[in-house]
Formats: sequence, C-alpha cells, structure tokens
Amino acid sequence: MISLHFWAHLRTINRHRALVRKYCFRLGLYWQGLTHDLSKYAPVEFFAGVKYFQGDHSPNDAQRKEHGYSASWLHHKGRNRHHFEYWTDYSPTGEGIVGVEMPRKYVAEMFCDRLAASKVYRGKDFNPGDPYQFYLRGKDRRLLIHPATAALLETMLLKLRDEGEDAAFAYIRQEILGKSQDAPPPDPRRF
Repeated sequence: MISLHFWAHLRTINRHRALVRKYCFRLGLYWQGLTHDLSKYAPVEFFAGVKYFQGDHSPNDAQRKEHGYSASWLHHKGRNRHHFEYWTDYSPTGEGIVGVEMPRKYVAEMFCDRLAASKVYRGKDFNPGDPYQFYLRGKDRRLLIHPATAALLETMLLKLRDEGEDAAFAYIRQEILGKSQDAPPPDPRRF
C-alpha cells in the first residue's frame, strides 16, 4: 500500500506542478512556474503526503486530524511565498501577528496554485467555480490574510468563475501584473 501511495502522491505532485508551471508561464512568471512547490519533495512533506494520501484532497488535512497539526504544512507554508500564511508578521501597532499585504506576483501564483489544485483534485468534475467555492469554504479560518490580498484573490477567482480561464488570465496579465509584479497593490485605506 505504501508503494502505491508513493507513486500516486508523486504523480499528484508532478501533475499539480506541471499545471501551475503552465499557468505561471501564461502570466510571464517563469521563475515561479519552474520553482513552484519544490518543497513538496522534501522528506517532511513528501513522506507525510505518501502516508496520508487520499487522492481527492490534501494529505495535510489527514495529518492534522491525526496529530492536531500538520508538520508537512508548517514546513510548506514557511517556504512558499504564494501562500498568504507565509506573509505574516508582528503588527507594529501591537495587535499581535497579522497578515502582510502580498506582492501581486505571489497573489497571481496563488491563483494559479488554486486553479491547478482544483483541476487535479476534481478531475473531470472540475468547473471554473470550484477554486472560488474552495476559497469560500475556508474563508472563516483565514484570519491572517491581509484584506487587500483577499480582495485581489477574490477578484481573480470570480473572474475565473464568471468569465472563464482566458478572461481571468488576460485580466491578471494586463490589470494586475501589468501594473507591477513586485509592488503590492495600493492599500485602499490610504486614500
């Protein structure tokens, strides 16, 4: 059983990375496409994925259920800038740990990641609204995402749901990344 899960998990990671690479390349994010989720091959992530492999959702959920936390996820989120959990810091105003606004290029990669994950896990049942529905299911648990980052991601996911992939990628390329890939979007509270 372990060997079957080994190959199935490896295939899942490779399929996911190939899709993210394809999507990042569509946006001109070549380095991000090439390096996306390389930490999934690290032993702490990979072997947890093999042990808890389910095929239709992240093995991190099963590891978290068994141990109360996911060592794989803790390793992953600390090394991958396309996860909003990476972008947390102590508040300068003493509010504790808060979300930091993500640079647009990483929000775009997060969009690609969510689209690819939905396609891999949903297979032939995928529809363009799936990434947004998945986002909504976890929205109440996302206390650490910066509001501007959340708004930007939601805009991308809704564009995908309502207008399809081509329109979503064109919008991200022209309206999000065309303005600046490195600078975070302006904070609407500043105006």
